[in-house]
Amino acid sequence: MQTDLDKKRVDAIIRFALKEDIWTGDVTSQAVLDKFLKMCAVIVSRDKGIVCGMDIAERVFSAVECSLQFRPLVKDGDEIEPGQEIAFIEGEAQAILRGERTALNFMGFLSGVATKTRYMVDAVGEHPVKIYDTRKTIPLHRYLEKYAVTVGGGHNHRKGLWDMVLIKDNHLRAFGMQMKYNDNKQVIDEILIRAKKNVQKNIKIEIEVENIKECEYALEHEPDVIMLDNMTPEAIRKAVIIRKEKGLEGKVVFEVSGGIGPDNIKSYAATGVEIISTGAITGAINPIDFSLETVIR
Repeated sequence: MQTDLDKKRVDAIIRFALKEDIWTGDVTSQAVLDKFLKMCAVIVSRDKGIVCGMDIAERVFSAVECSLQFRPLVKDGDEIEPGQEIAFIEGEAQAILRGERTALNFMGFLSGVATKTRYMVDAVGEHPVKIYDTRKTIPLHRYLEKYAVTVGGGHNHRKGLWDMVLIKDNHLRAFGMQMKYNDNKQVIDEILIRAKKNVQKNIKIEIEVENIKECEYALEHEPDVIMLDNMTPEAIRKAVIIRKEKGLEGKVVFEVSGGIGPDNIKSYAATGVEIISTGAITGAINPIDFSLETVIR
């Protein structure tokens, strides 16, 4: 689980984000404000949710001007309410305004991810199932999005293509075409044998199946994880029973995915699986609305 941020990696992302927004300068502030004017501002939440990105916002303002003073009033993972003040910033007015939008954009989006994740985590109720993210993330922002998932109480699936074998439907079809196999069992048998032979021992192997028969074929090879994709809760419960009958409970993890949202997640959590993975916690996000307001003294 990703719980701590790599500051060098975050700073690289921030540099590109600031360059995108500022480029050659903030012509508005430069035109109307004195260069050394000091100001104090407060960041206020306009929504209810789970805050995420406080350290990132602080590093944005520091990257703009190292003399800016950022004082957080909450920490990542805290619940926030509409109208709540969450941070103060003090220093050169032009510098604060240069960093404002970039900092708020990071905070708003990441807080949206954390909030949706927490909602899904809470929705499973008493069932001991973990909520995992997917690779459905914004290009170049996956690292931050996966951090936000953990802030919301979720867990990270693979970070990319390099850290886990995940044999999906297109791999199965391509392998069957490559080997000129027409039989699903033969495809699943051979592809799992090849995967176990060709990957390092410390790399987990997962395979996606779409029905009970495919699940039974995969169980024969005891992969680390079997993803039950787009299967009904009834079919999943049957798969859980079959796994238990084969003595593989605790040896082969079941993950379910596909068409799972807040309205039906509890029925999937009750099936006895260990993982529910969903792209919904990083996709179709409603950002939390934050505003920066000048404090008049």
